[in-house]
Amino acid sequence: MGSGALIALVAFALLLILMTVKVVPQQSAYIIERFGKFHEVLKPGINFVIPFFDKVAYKYSLKEQAFDIPEQVCITRDNVQVIVDGVVFLQVIDAQKAAYGISNYVFAVTQLSQTTMRSEMGKIELDRTFEERTTINRAVVEAIDEASQHWGVKVLRYEIKNITPPQSVLHAMEKQMQAEREKRARILQSEGEKQSAINIAEGQKQKVVLESEGIKLQQINTAEGQAEAIRAVAVATADGIKAVASSIKNEGGYEAIQLRVAEQLVEQFGKLAKTNNTLILPANFGDMASIVSGALAVIKQQDAKAPGNPTPIK
Repeated sequence: MGSGALIALVAFALLLILMTVKVVPQQSAYIIERFGKFHEVLKPGINFVIPFFDKVAYKYSLKEQAFDIPEQVCITRDNVQVIVDGVVFLQVIDAQKAAYGISNYVFAVTQLSQTTMRSEMGKIELDRTFEERTTINRAVVEAIDEASQHWGVKVLRYEIKNITPPQSVLHAMEKQMQAEREKRARILQSEGEKQSAINIAEGQKQKVVLESEGIKLQQINTAEGQAEAIRAVAVATADGIKAVASSIKNEGGYEAIQLRVAEQLVEQFGKLAKTNNTLILPANFGDMASIVSGALAVIKQQDAKAPGNPTPIK
């Protein structure tokens, strides 16, 4: 046997070894077909197959994978067209079903995601689409899961990436939000003005109350002061009268009273003469002594009636 034949024999042996041994990476699955029929699923690690009889028909990654859902036009419940796109996360859990249950599970999941999205968007109004993202995502996942049970894949989650309304709708929404903000600002301003008016009225009320209390205290103090002044004047007058009465009883007191009465009569008649054009005088005005004696007689009578003066003045 020549060297060339030996080399060919060695190469053929190596090729058989390579075709017999299959190394499957971690988180991967290989589908083996024997004579065109499913035979087995190779697990991660070293596996042995029969060359020329067995072949690797499909290779699947068992890792979680993300696929973009192309944007599409959806019509909301209030007949507004919006452009929606998303991303779906799925994982192959049964390589045999993924190989023979459907021809292309990625395409099927994409189409089902789009149709479910259009259906869910048609159930809600435009204003709620941004609030109901979680509900829409959950509905898409449930719909795909129900249909993909025979596909060997598991849809883990679905997320809406963008919801784009028409420009006219965006302008209208912007005006609506601006009007809403202005409304809240006016409400806050009116509440502030209301509270300010209440505070001002309350302050004026307290001011009036305090002023009235002050006036009341002032009037009370004034009345008490006037009463004290009247009492002081009365006491002083009483003391003066007592002093005059005591002086009259002394020697020369009666003559002093006569002189004082005469002076008072002359002074009062003088004032009458200044203020009136007509002056009426008593018949005995020329006899001043008799007039003074008459006045003193009245004083004597009153003094005699007083309890403290039983003896009249002589």
